[in-house]
Order: sequence, then C-alpha cells, then structure tokens
Amino acid sequence: MTIELLIALATDLVAISVLAVVLYFRRHRRRDLMLSYIALNVGVVAVTVALGSVQVGIGLGIGLFGILSIIRLRSDQITQEEIAYYFIALALGLLAGLRPTPIWIVPVLSALLIAVMTIVDSPLVAARAQRHTLTLDRALTWPDALRRELESVLGAQVTRVEVLDVDLVRDITVVDVRYRMPRCGAAAAPASAVSSLAGTAERGSAAVAGRDRATADGRAAADGRVAAHERAAAHDRAAERERSLA
Repeated sequence: MTIELLIALATDLVAISVLAVVLYFRRHRRRDLMLSYIALNVGVVAVTVALGSVQVGIGLGIGLFGILSIIRLRSDQITQEEIAYYFIALALGLLAGLRPTPIWIVPVLSALLIAVMTIVDSPLVAARAQRHTLTLDRALTWPDALRRELESVLGAQVTRVEVLDVDLVRDITVVDVRYRMPRCGAAAAPASAVSSLAGTAERGSAAVAGRDRATADGRAAADGRVAAHERAAAHDRAAERERSLA
C-alpha cells in the first residue's frame, strides 16, 4: 500500500465523517440516510481502487459507477438536498479511489466540497425562503385571488404559485407555493393569518353543519315517503277486503 493511497483513504474517511455526521445528521436528523452516505462512499472507494489494479474496459467502469449512484436514489422518496449529499459522497469516493496527482489534490478538493456544502446548506442561506404543498378549502381559479388567499393564510410574501389541482366538485385547490417569511420571523402568526385560519375553520364548520342538515332532511323525506307508501298499501288492502265481503 503506497503513501498516496493511505493519504487518500485517510482524507476520504475524515471528509465523509464530516459530511454525513457533522453536517447532514446534525441538520436533518435522518440516521438511515447518514448510513447510506457512508456506505455509498466506502463502496465507491473500494470499487475504484479495485478497478485501478486490474485491466477493465471503460464501459464496465461507467456501468458500475452508474449502478452505485442510482440504485439508492430510485428506492425512496428523498428531497433535493439529500440528493445533493449523495452526489458529494459519491464525488469524495471517486477522488479517493482515483488518487489524482499531485498528492495534495485529494485533500484540497475534498476540503473544497465540504466547505461548499457547509455554506450552501447553512440555515443562514435563504433562511426565510420556504416551500409547501397546500390544500385550500376553496376552488380558486383566478391567479390574483389565489395569491391573496395564500398570503392571507401564510402571513408571508408569496413568490411563486403552481396550481396542482382544482376540484370544483369538492371545492378544493391544491397548490405548490414558494414564499418568503417576514424578517421578524414566525414566532407569532400575523393577525391576517389568524383571522384567515379562523374564517377557514368557520367555513368548514358551516359546511359540515350544512351537510348534516341536508342528510337529516333527506332521511326525514325518505321516512315520510315510506310511511305514505305503507298507509296507501293499508288502505288498498282494506278496500280489497270490503269489496270481497260485498
């Protein structure tokens, strides 16, 4: 084992530990993905070192790396931030396995990748920008009315809205909304948001009460029709008996 390989392996172990444990797990708290990042990185290093010691075609190498990079991404629903961590873990493993010259390339590039992820995934970068998928209890088709409703509910400045579904039968609207929180933070909801939520709750309660009344009226009407049918049947039977006696 050469000194270049030892330096590359040591650099990779330190880099993936910082990436998976210090950065990802402390910020996102998913133990399963932390283990996946470490396993992916170690596997890529092992395969790259093994391929470097034997004669293989370039097609085989590309195919192996393709399997390593997509097999986990296709098996679960993960966010774009977690995909970014996957690619950084893969890049660290490739750097350590390929061992480019001069010898300082691996530590420098690994440190650069870690520094980039530390900065771009920091809570201080675009901390007020948020994204959610919301279901509104109203079917809104006008963009201006939809934007006003979302800003009233969220208490924030809506920057982009994408309508995913409008159901006129059930009176709902599903949207993908991007918005910017106010500088004062989200410690207390604005009065407009509180009043909007209260109005939404009242509208929901009124709708439920209306459906209950409609159901009760329908049942009463059905009971009345059944009773009238039974009275008519009894009257017909009595008339039939009178005719038979006569």
